[in-house]
Amino acid sequence: MNAYDIIKKPLISEKSYAGIADKKYVFIVDVNADKKQVKAAVEKAFDGVKVEKVNVVNVDGKYKRQGRTEGFTAKYKKAYVKLTAESKPIAFFESLN
Repeated sequence: MNAYDIIKKPLISEKSYAGIADKKYVFIVDVNADKKQVKAAVEKAFDGVKVEKVNVVNVDGKYKRQGRTEGFTAKYKKAYVKLTAESKPIAFFESLN
C-alpha cells in the first residue's frame, strides 16, 4: 500500500479542530494499517512533516434503521497524529484557521 491508500481522508470535527493549534491531526485510515504504516504515510504525503506519536482507534459501525430496513454503517479506523515541535504544520489544516 502506498501513502494515499493508507490515509483515506482528514476528519474535521470540533475535537479535531481544537487540536490543530497543538499540531495534532485526525485522519480516517485503512482498517488494516498499523501505527508504523500511518506514521510513514503521513511523513511521505506531507512535505516537511515529522510525526512524534500516532494513536489509532477502531470505530464500530452504528446501528441504523429506516422503516423496515435495518443494518450497520461501515466501521472505520481513526488515527490521531501528533507532530514534533520543530515540524512544519500540515498546510491543508492551516487553511482552516
